[in-house]
Amino acid sequence: MSIVHSLRGAAVFALGAVMLPTTTALAATRDSLDSPRPVRVSAEDVEASNKKVALAYNALTEMWSKAFYYIGDQFAAPHIVRYNRGARTACGMIGPNNAMYCPTNNTVYYDQVFVAAVQKITGDATGTDGDMAGVGIIAHEVGHAVAMQLGHASRDSYKNESVADCLTGAFANQAKKDGSLEKGDVEEAEHAMAMVGDPAPESTGDARYDRFVQRQLERNSHGTKEQRMQNFRTGLDGGAGACLIEFR
Repeated sequence: MSIVHSLRGAAVFALGAVMLPTTTALAATRDSLDSPRPVRVSAEDVEASNKKVALAYNALTEMWSKAFYYIGDQFAAPHIVRYNRGARTACGMIGPNNAMYCPTNNTVYYDQVFVAAVQKITGDATGTDGDMAGVGIIAHEVGHAVAMQLGHASRDSYKNESVADCLTGAFANQAKKDGSLEKGDVEEAEHAMAMVGDPAPESTGDARYDRFVQRQLERNSHGTKEQRMQNFRTGLDGGAGACLIEFR
């Protein structure tokens, strides 16, 4: 079982490279579901995104600490570390344009320019500030921490990722109860899920080979855009109990 959990799918990624040049203007590449075009991410964009991440991290820590308390357990809040280009972690190297949870040292790592770019791309596409797209990345990775601390870990990537997507929806569900879910947040989260969904496999006409391909996808994928959006919706509609039996 891999101990490194990435935001993006294993096959094809909707976002292209995000690079940090030497100038104060940070460059990112947009590859949307419609037509690709460049998007500029400034240092101010990154700073604003990091502030949103910090607020979300505090809310996530509070939410899951309370949820664990109610079931007679204790949540070990993961550390959170941002990086540029790449970083060496206790789970190995992590490259640019990524985020992951490393259980070895209970830490969430995220490329701060990547998260800011996802937020900006989503904002451009939805006509909003796009902040829930970036927040959703962190909520997804903290979701891995929640699941793994409760003993939920599978050899199949999709099973792990579907739970993390569901728990991201559960975070939005809690935000709605708290009155902090803003208009457009759900649309932003679903747009981001769609951007990073895996492509749906096409039938070859060979049933045996198609089953083999499907099994491989389950072991290495995050889910198609439809699956990721549905898993998010499951948590949004039903809360944490719809994602993990312990919270029912």
